[in-house]
Amino acid sequence: MTLEQLKTQVQQTRRDILRMVHAVNSGHPGGSLGCAEFFTALYGTQMKFSTDFSMDGNGEDLFFLSNGHISPVFYSTLARFGFFPVEELSTFRKIDSRLQGHPTTHEGLPGIRMASGSLGQGLSVAIGAALSKKLNNDDKLVYSLHGDGELQEGQIWEALMYAAAKKVDNIISTIDYNGQQIDGSTENVLDLGDLHAKLEAFGWLVLEEKEGNDLEKVIAILEKAKSATGKGKPVVIILHTEMGNGVDYMMGTHAWHGKAPNDEQLEKALTQNPETELKDY
Repeated sequence: MTLEQLKTQVQQTRRDILRMVHAVNSGHPGGSLGCAEFFTALYGTQMKFSTDFSMDGNGEDLFFLSNGHISPVFYSTLARFGFFPVEELSTFRKIDSRLQGHPTTHEGLPGIRMASGSLGQGLSVAIGAALSKKLNNDDKLVYSLHGDGELQEGQIWEALMYAAAKKVDNIISTIDYNGQQIDGSTENVLDLGDLHAKLEAFGWLVLEEKEGNDLEKVIAILEKAKSATGKGKPVVIILHTEMGNGVDYMMGTHAWHGKAPNDEQLEKALTQNPETELKDY
């Protein structure tokens, strides 16, 4: 895909997110909007995958979403990259839908490799998958995404320690560092302190991108991370993003972490993100 095609994908993903959560008056638009560039960069430029989905994932790069509440951006990305029909996005959070509020494996939705309703577990799963690839002599990579508020979960730090101790160097974990969580700022709820230093102290190679909503810079940091794999250390990216990015009234606040826009708010948000050539579902 060209850079312009990727930018179009980002904009259409934002529209998908907004329309999905509005249709059922529930969901998590804030973090989803903030990660549109990351998901587009990851699936559009980095990962080697097959849409003929298999849970084994042999010979493919794997992705695990740990902060599962941002499912709208994940579903939009999977649909737009061919894992299931785009039209199925209209079933988000509805009865008997495969597109549950938090992704689940028992729904059989292509692209979903773990249930992630409970925070803090995705890194452990991703590390297990990375070790399996090593045992299978599979040279592909494992990616995971985590919220910054999720780092308040103790299991994350156990997994960080394990990966470094066991030299799991075929994993790239990204932290969506937007400084917001459901009850307020991460600084006020439970300050993460010097996250860069902490992650380094736990034995990871730490990369950081201050402009995580600049698509070209996200692509560049992912490329840099990939080049750092296979050298004895797990790799983590601290990706600074803006919650609600692309919708002016959602940015700079935690208020839209888990709240859907009403009709008037949706219209305003979609005006800021016009329909693309990819078309709405």
